[in-house]
Amino acid sequence: MPSARLWAALPRELAVHFRPRVDPLVRAILREVRPAVPEYRQQPEGVAVRQAITRCLDTVGAPAAVAQEAWKTVFRDLGRAEYDAGRDLSRLQSAYRVGGRVAWRHVREFGRASDVRADVLYICAEAIFAFVDEISALSIEGYTAAMTHATDTLASRRRRLVDLLVADQPVAPHTIAERAASARWPVPDLVTVVAVEPGADDHEFVPSGLPAEVLVDLVRAQPCLITPERHLRGLAARLPGRRLAVGPATRIADVPRSLSLARRTLALVRRGVLPDRPVSHCAEHLGTLWLLGDEFLAREIRARSLRPFDGLKPAQRRRLGETLLVWLRTRGSVLATAKELKVHPQTVRYRVHQLTELFGDRLDNADDRLNLQIALRADVLLDR
Repeated sequence: MPSARLWAALPRELAVHFRPRVDPLVRAILREVRPAVPEYRQQPEGVAVRQAITRCLDTVGAPAAVAQEAWKTVFRDLGRAEYDAGRDLSRLQSAYRVGGRVAWRHVREFGRASDVRADVLYICAEAIFAFVDEISALSIEGYTAAMTHATDTLASRRRRLVDLLVADQPVAPHTIAERAASARWPVPDLVTVVAVEPGADDHEFVPSGLPAEVLVDLVRAQPCLITPERHLRGLAARLPGRRLAVGPATRIADVPRSLSLARRTLALVRRGVLPDRPVSHCAEHLGTLWLLGDEFLAREIRARSLRPFDGLKPAQRRRLGETLLVWLRTRGSVLATAKELKVHPQTVRYRVHQLTELFGDRLDNADDRLNLQIALRADVLLDR
């Protein structure tokens, strides 16, 4: 359902009582958007933010406002501006999401202070996030229109196709098919996305010898390739001096998710968490990517599950943690643990006795054992 219909279903007096909060809400959104999206720190005072809030308030309890279209130009123009600035839409979409969260927080606080019924607040929440989706779609329209009017070469068409494929906002299959045909790119059933480490000469560098089925965009801030899997071999040689991270093979609709994993893999390689290789494959590190997908959560799990270690000296904690992880992985086999750790079985028995004193019955509980394995693995990764 369009957001305007949701706003129109709300009581008109809500908008009347909320209007004095517009200026504080604009300031709050700008305060949170600018740190989240550094490129917008120097932007003028939030004209578009105020336009968005005003549009929503004008529509509350006013079905006649649903058909008005002029406000959409503002958000199409924002999409055009991103293209003209040489950026993809990820920053603008991130700003929209942050703004939506801040707006909902303010509306929720207003609702509680004004004794607004819970079912009315639910409609407000749905309307806010539907509106965020709508303005994102409008900016994609503007961005796409700006690309269409840009220099119409095959290379630019292919870069525009990459922009569509990696956009967070879903794109209709027929739109992708049209753009792919224009870019002379046969759409495969599955593609592989490769995140490329940026290089200083990306604007001048053109990799040679790549098949026509490989889409390349090294100009963007986070360069990438999109290719059928059969063309992966030899990519590193054509991109010398750059690390590559290969995402899971995926359908076209899931390209942004695969690219996100590839970029996270590349970031973990640069941090030293993953081995430093010219080409890293996400499929070999799915457990690590999952575990460090939310590092705050991983640290919480580690802190809570391994609390019995808190009073130990670092060296003793390391030895016992290492022993416990291997012992759990080998299903409590003393001999297998001793072999992997290259210590005497009696040493393992002594350490297991210490661990039993520290953790007690938790070592016999399946759920606790699983949490301990996750926490110990996180401990190793985070310490890197």
